[in-house]
Amino acid sequence: MTQQDASDRATVRLIPKAEARAIRHGFPWVYANELVTDRRTRGLPAGSIALLEDANRTPMGVVAVNPASKIICRMLDQNPEAVIDQAWFAAKIARALAHRARLYPDPFYRLIHAEADGLPGVIIDRFGDIAVVQPNAAWADVLIAPLVAALQEVTGVTTVVMNGTGRTRALEGLEDRMDVLAGQAPAAAIPVPMNGAVYMADIMGGQKTGLFFDQRPNHAFAADLSQGARVLDVFAHVGGFGLAALAQGAASVLAVDGSAPALDLAEQGAAAMGVADRFTTRKGDAFDVLTALAEEGAQFDVVICDPPAFAPGKAALEAGLRAYERVARLAAPLVAPDGYLGLCSCSHAVDLTKFRNASSRGIGRAGRRGQIIHTGFAGPDHPLMPHLAESGYLKAVFFRL
Repeated sequence: MTQQDASDRATVRLIPKAEARAIRHGFPWVYANELVTDRRTRGLPAGSIALLEDANRTPMGVVAVNPASKIICRMLDQNPEAVIDQAWFAAKIARALAHRARLYPDPFYRLIHAEADGLPGVIIDRFGDIAVVQPNAAWADVLIAPLVAALQEVTGVTTVVMNGTGRTRALEGLEDRMDVLAGQAPAAAIPVPMNGAVYMADIMGGQKTGLFFDQRPNHAFAADLSQGARVLDVFAHVGGFGLAALAQGAASVLAVDGSAPALDLAEQGAAAMGVADRFTTRKGDAFDVLTALAEEGAQFDVVICDPPAFAPGKAALEAGLRAYERVARLAAPLVAPDGYLGLCSCSHAVDLTKFRNASSRGIGRAGRRGQIIHTGFAGPDHPLMPHLAESGYLKAVFFRL
């Protein structure tokens, strides 16, 4: 018997005080303090598939169990008879693919966005015939073989890379690992067409899966503001906002990042687009470079700051908000009169109101005043699960100063 067989499945049970109704209505997680954690449950291997019952022993669905995690159960299927095998994965992936294929003419997108696409803790980004899988929950590590087989069956991708690195895996008690699970590892960065620009994605050595698809609509909005403009792209990574702006006719772009390899990829993208003559880079700590640009009297028509998550969890919330305020304070003086400032946050712990307020404080402390002209979020290949606020992590606020 394998652990996916319904007849041989362990059973786990909610304590009487647990909110069973929330789970029945779609909340995907059971926390460790909501489950009866007897010796048998604590002894289940991380990633085990089990039947979840409420306190009255009524079946609620099939869950993945990890006794080492604060999220001890993740709901996989509300059908208690569901079998978690290749066919089950294929159905989830096919449903996700149908949505992306309707949105995008080219196969470059986030294919699976974890809980919102019915595969808790699993991220899959697609780069043509290559897919990068991030199994950030123990059950996906255990069942990676049927997941990969279904992924290839449904999409036809020939190469599958597992990027098992990052903070989330540590919370699940999982080790970091990079692996090529099917096909051949790409020997060079992959050109990705998006918003008329070309981005170079380093799948094997870059950040996360090699490219951030989530900012696609915000890149497009900023690019529309940037026709004929002098643009500053801070925390530029591989040129996200800057290359999109050049594709829409920006007069010049200065890209700032602390990573020389990322800026090198950005330069390769600009060259591939034929706009290298309008694109320059500056390596350094973003706060230091913003300060130096102000001392140099630099002015830009459009300034975009897209920093990493300053508040990845609630414990870092106050420090994160101070950092976002500081970004706004240092960036605002660089914006020419009636120019635009776009500020982004990918911190789960910072909600839109707190982020907007911190950004506005920073602008005010710089002696500027602004009107909010647009608020952006992740693209529709990053769907939100209504029951899980964490799935709506990205926000972008654009000001006219």
